Amino acid sequence: MPNSQTAVLGGGCFWCTEAVYKRVKGVIKVEPGYAGGNTINPTYQLVCSGVTGHAEVARITYDPSIISYSDLLVIFWYAHDPTTLNRQGNDIGTQYRSIIFHENDEQKLHAESSLKTADSGELFTNPIVTKIEPLETFYPAEAYHFDYYNNNPNQPYCRAVIASKVQHFMERYQEK
Repeated sequence: MPNSQTAVLGGGCFWCTEAVYKRVKGVIKVEPGYAGGNTINPTYQLVCSGVTGHAEVARITYDPSIISYSDLLVIFWYAHDPTTLNRQGNDIGTQYRSIIFHENDEQKLHAESSLKTADSGELFTNPIVTKIEPLETFYPAEAYHFDYYNNNPNQPYCRAVIASKVQHFMERYQEK
């Protein structure tokens, strides 16, 4: 799509992030992947070991005439716990860190403003630990990670973790 834009966000397990954003009006595509580390062409196994420095992320391609980058960030704060360092629930390690990768100065400004608003004390009682960094390289995850929740709805992790995040999002943001 010629007028599409992308956002790269890390909110813990990329299966969870992908499952939420695939349900957002105006989102064209969501790709799980890796960013922010020092290993070229990382694999899931390497990223899970914690040695690559990469975070599990989702690259979200969206139509800005339907949903804005700022609205994607509002969903980001709501879709995970940005107050836990290198952890989301039972998923522990730097690969699960909360991070916003900006692709340009405009995204950086929106991310910083959004973080300031989210960290004002109204949404979270604990301080936000989310990092904001420039995106250097996005590496798509292996094919079996794409659309993981929809393809594996009965897998225990999907039923126990992802389903509740999706339901929580759908209840809160029905209009989106």
